[in-house]
Amino acid sequence: MKKDIERIIDIPEGVEVNLNDDEILIKGNGKEVKREFNLNKIKIEINKDKKTIIISSKKATKKEGKVLGSIVGHIKNMINGLNEDFVYKLEIANVHFPMNVKAEGNKITIKNFVGEKVDRESKIHQDAKVEIKGNEITVSSFDKEAAGQTAANIEKATRINQRDRRVFQDGIYITEKSGKAI
Repeated sequence: MKKDIERIIDIPEGVEVNLNDDEILIKGNGKEVKREFNLNKIKIEINKDKKTIIISSKKATKKEGKVLGSIVGHIKNMINGLNEDFVYKLEIANVHFPMNVKAEGNKITIKNFVGEKVDRESKIHQDAKVEIKGNEITVSSFDKEAAGQTAANIEKATRINQRDRRVFQDGIYITEKSGKAI
């Protein structure tokens, strides 16, 4: 059953929102987040007084309603990230071989992983900051996608193939996502 859907997002003070076709740019607190959306039948408007963002769809199907909800969630995360960074925590677990983890520039180097002679590397997204203290790695960014992708890249770099995960538990694992313990 098709129906009209409209969602309204309030813009906090000190936050500026610009809209160009399918791209939305949000600025505030010296930070800037840009994202491009695939808008088929969904319409994004900024109110004349620049206080609200109106996201709507006329005669939306169930699928378009879900897409609209996802867009609303992305925009809210973009606005929330300007006020407070998203923080992911990872833990270095080494049972058999001690590994060394170093952050250098835009990559993380993992040495002596499961006794391997070749170093493993992981990419750090340009908007993310990585801190390594002992066995804990903290990834933070005002862009939720940058922080999440960097954390996932680090975890994926230490993935073990063709070995029993119950025995070879070495690796780097995400333990906390944006304030939620896993």
